[in-house]
Amino acid sequence: MAIRKRASSVLFGLPQLLCLLCLLAVAPACAWAQAQSQAGLATVAGPAASRAGSSASVSLLTIDGPIGPAYADYVARGIARAARDQRALVILQIDTPGGLDTAMRTTIRAILAAPLPVACFVAPSGARAASAGTYILYACHIAAMAPGTNLGAATPVQIGPAGPDPPDAGNGNGKGKAPSAMEAKAVNDAAAYIRGLAQLRGRNADWAEKSVRQSLSLSAGDALAAGVIDLVARNAAHLLALADGRVVRVQNADWRVNAAGASVVDAAPDWRTRLLAVIANPSVALILLTVGMYGLLFEFMSPGAVLPGVMGAICLLLGLYGMQLLPINYSGLALICFGLACMVAEAFLPSFGVIGLGGVIAFVIGALLLMDSEAPGFGMPLGFVASLGITAALLVAVTAQVALRTRRRPASGVTAGLEGEIAEMLGDTAHEGWANVGGETWRVVTDTPLRGRQRVRVVGRSGRVLRVVPFDTDVGARAPPVNKL
Repeated sequence: MAIRKRASSVLFGLPQLLCLLCLLAVAPACAWAQAQSQAGLATVAGPAASRAGSSASVSLLTIDGPIGPAYADYVARGIARAARDQRALVILQIDTPGGLDTAMRTTIRAILAAPLPVACFVAPSGARAASAGTYILYACHIAAMAPGTNLGAATPVQIGPAGPDPPDAGNGNGKGKAPSAMEAKAVNDAAAYIRGLAQLRGRNADWAEKSVRQSLSLSAGDALAAGVIDLVARNAAHLLALADGRVVRVQNADWRVNAAGASVVDAAPDWRTRLLAVIANPSVALILLTVGMYGLLFEFMSPGAVLPGVMGAICLLLGLYGMQLLPINYSGLALICFGLACMVAEAFLPSFGVIGLGGVIAFVIGALLLMDSEAPGFGMPLGFVASLGITAALLVAVTAQVALRTRRRPASGVTAGLEGEIAEMLGDTAHEGWANVGGETWRVVTDTPLRGRQRVRVVGRSGRVLRVVPFDTDVGARAPPVNKL
């Protein structure tokens, strides 16, 4: 009883201990976030207070990687904060291979609705504004590139050219395979979208359309000569010097850019953007889903452990949140959930690996079908899926081996060696009745009439029936006491 009380007190204290650890882990993060916000307010207040002395400031937003929901949210919030802080200009420095169509359009909508000019700057040297980056560059009020950069290849990758010789959309005499009606519809939509952006900003609309239909690309110098961009600048300071005095249209009104000598406030991605970028990665989201399911499995197998269940639920919710940010194939997600459920069921059902193997197959197929886009940075690597599948198969194999070992293990305890055990009859019987054997109630048969509470000895067993004889007719000394419930 003391051991049980001690165990119950330990289990009762685990949730409190876990909550304390969570508070200790969250407290430094909250303090850091508060310090960051106070520092941001101090940085913002400085230029605003010195604006009376003709010292303007600009915000620098940075996109370095595939454009996803995290970066779209970052740009929208950055432009809103720059407008609230009365910045003279927003510089959007990008280096991206492309991204998701929905995230790109969200970013462009934020730029078009901005109450102040936004300058897109493809930098540093060696950077690129490919695919979705080209659309964003065309949407900005000022388009600039650093030497040694490039842009273009704006064909939507999921419906890209079918072969090395894509058909010429202009004359229809291409030698490649003709696109389907759905592909042609998507290409025409993308071409009209970027042409509209080019006409809005007064840039080369013909080349913009060709970058979609023919996947053309340009270097910084060629883009300037073709009228695709406005400036070629070495760095942000050089860009401000070249952009000073330019007149752009902001919300149907002329805006004169006064950026000479302006200070640059670096608004780098904060912890929220970085966290969203990690969670919205398809590979990370799939790992979170898998770890979450296994955490819940361990909690169900060992009730009271607490930590696997808590961590599993957190990982599962984070994985589902990341999935809803991505353009996923719901058939693939359903296969993944079905596969994980089968692997969990393998631990409770005596299938000896059959259900688990089917779950692994469903999981791998679902992971391959999960992403409904081939945008750069948002694919599901085959090697990664294979690694998860092999790991899941090993876990299923271990579970099946444990189940087989348990099945082959000889019976232990009261049911193993019953012959010779001393029992006590539970009632009078002439041939067949019930007896207490080692604390369990067994059906017994005898050739001698027996009385209730009479001691008997087990001499044989036939299935679930024991054969007994009176103990006093057997050779032996005083019978040991019988275990009772």
